[in-house]
Formats: sequence, C-alpha cells, structure tokens
Amino acid sequence: MKILVLGGDGFCGWPTALHLSDIGHDVQIVDNLSRRNIDNELEVSSLTPIAPMGVRLRAWSELSGKTIAFHRFNVAEQYHRLLSLLREWEPDVVVHFAEQRAAPYSMKSSWHKRYTVNNNLNATNNLLAAVVESEIDAHVVHLGTMGVYGYGTAGMKIPEGYLRVKVDTPDGEVEQEILYPPNPGSIYHLTKTQDQLLFAYYVKNDRLRVTDLHQGIVWGTQTAQTERDERLINRFDYDGDYGTVLNRFLMQAAVGHPLTVHGTGGQTRAFIHIQDTVRCIELAISDPPARGDRVRILNQMTETHRLSDLAALVSKLTGAEIAYVENPRNEAAENDLHVANDQFLHLGLQPITLAEGLMQEVTEIAEKYRARCDMEKIPARSLWTQAPVKA
Repeated sequence: MKILVLGGDGFCGWPTALHLSDIGHDVQIVDNLSRRNIDNELEVSSLTPIAPMGVRLRAWSELSGKTIAFHRFNVAEQYHRLLSLLREWEPDVVVHFAEQRAAPYSMKSSWHKRYTVNNNLNATNNLLAAVVESEIDAHVVHLGTMGVYGYGTAGMKIPEGYLRVKVDTPDGEVEQEILYPPNPGSIYHLTKTQDQLLFAYYVKNDRLRVTDLHQGIVWGTQTAQTERDERLINRFDYDGDYGTVLNRFLMQAAVGHPLTVHGTGGQTRAFIHIQDTVRCIELAISDPPARGDRVRILNQMTETHRLSDLAALVSKLTGAEIAYVENPRNEAAENDLHVANDQFLHLGLQPITLAEGLMQEVTEIAEKYRARCDMEKIPARSLWTQAPVKA
C-alpha cells in the first residue's frame, strides 16, 4: 500500500512513517521542517538529539533496506505541489499530521494564534480539496485530539465522536446522532474542532473516506523502529510550550527539579504511549470506512489519570519533590474524564500502560540525556488570558 505521511518529521509523524515502512508499506513523507524552526524561535531543542532529515532517512535505509522519499514543502501554502504529488504518486492513504500541535504555543500571542489557525485549517482544507481535485480514492487518516471534547464528561462516558440526542418537537420526539458538542480549551484545540466540520462536509459533499483519531496526551519516546539507532531517535520535548505533562515530570525528576503541578492537580487527562499511537494508525489504515460512510471517529487513548496522581507516581519512582504552581491555563480546577475506546480494543490494540513503561523512560531517556536540558525552559510561561487592563 502507498502511504503519504504529511508532517512526517514531527513527534508522531516520524515514528509512524518508520512503523508503516517497516511493516511493508511504500511510504513517502511531506514536511516543511517547521517544528525544527519553532525550536529555533523558542531557543530550545529536544532533549534527545534529532539528526537532520537526510541523516534520518539514510540511517533508516541502511538499517532496514527500505527507502522513504521526502518532499519538503508547506501543505498549508503550496497547494499545487500537494495536488501534483497526489496525481503523480496516487497514494492509497494520506496520514495527516501537518498541523501545529501544541496548545501552549498556540496561546503565546496573537501572532501564534493566527499562525496556528492559518496553518492548521489551510493544511486540512488543502488536503481535502486536493484529494477531490486529483480524483484519487485515498483514505485520509487525521490525527486529532481528545481536547475537542473539552475536559469534562457531563456525567457520562465520552462516546467515540458522536452523540445520540432526542429533541422534543410539536409533532413528537425526534432522535438523531450528532457530533459530540465541542468544547475547545485553546486555539490549537479550536482548530481541531473545525477540522471535524471540514471532514464532515467533504465526506457528505464529495464522498471522501476519512478517519479522525481523537488522541490523548502522548507519552514515551521510542518505538521499535526509532530505538534501533540514535540517528532515528524520536523527539522528547520538555519545555513549557511543547513538553507534554508526563514528559515534563520525567525531565524535572531527572534533573532534580520539583515536579510542577498546575493548580490543584485535579485535572484528569487521557494518555497513550507513542508505540500505541503508531499501532493505532496501522489499525485505522487496515479498517477504512467505505465511500459514503460518515467520518469514522476513534478515541485514541488507553488510560486516564489525574495529574496529581501522575505526579505522585513519578515522585514515588524517582524521589522527586512535588511543587504546586499557579495554573497558566483557563480551565476547571478539577474534572473527571471517562472515555470510550472500544473500537481500537476490538481491532486488537494491546495497550502499553504507564505502570509497565514509565521507569524505562526515566532511565533510558530522561537520565541519559539530562545534560542537554536547559533548566530555564522548564517553566510554562504561555498564559491563556491576559491580565485585565487597569482603569
């Protein structure tokens, strides 16, 4: 199967491309290397050393005997490059990771808000429009986020994408299924909720085949492919903008910094290991929707944890202290979160749990590369709301 991975140099895109290549698919990558440029902007780098793209691809070829072609261009801006590639190569699947993925980064300033909206929505619309114009029958697999639901359950388990509702009318009760009401918590999450509407429209109007994966917070660094050689190693972001909460805890423990828990730590989040992420992509590709089917939505997560409990777990493993700090986000101090993920379990996913893999991350990644840590980049400084204007 021919698979095009948009954003294939990124945190999830790179290991996905290697995994799909390793199991026998013909893979090509499109990326404009924007994530590397954001590192330059923020004056921070991955804790793990990230090789240049050419070095990564040569290393994979040497180790696996397989070749991954690379195209450097901006999907959000260079529509005709994308259209030409689709027409010439005719991929069976397009995996879409080509979006700015960090909520804190999207909230840094008005420029970052506008950049995130322009990049993410144009990338998604350009892809869908190009699939239609090229007249190929490609299955689009998109990496979305659990954040489209917001972080509350309304007293029930969050379903997989759709909610059955009943509406009273003068003629009686009407029952129908709608997209689960979105409740984005940042500009980044807002773009993902709008992605949902783009997918629904193109599926209805042009009969595209789309799978939208609502993913939880990813933890872990290595997959079976990236751990073969340091030149293939995946990103480990620990800074206040791109570092996910668990990676930040692990990095803080490794360098002797207190674990910074925002607010009360009563926020509950969904998690998934990076190895399970690439496996979920594989499963989604192997079970595509038919033409005419509605957007297939799957919740790509394996477990939920309250952040205070997560900090306590890392503290127990490492001896790190816990520090409660002011929450920079505009969110509820505490929430419960119950999520359905029946479809992936039915397809055969066998999750890696925190209890199984957490200590490996501490010893093999955080402690090994601790000398590369810039302590000044650990605090989260992007604020969700500006201070009120003084009278």
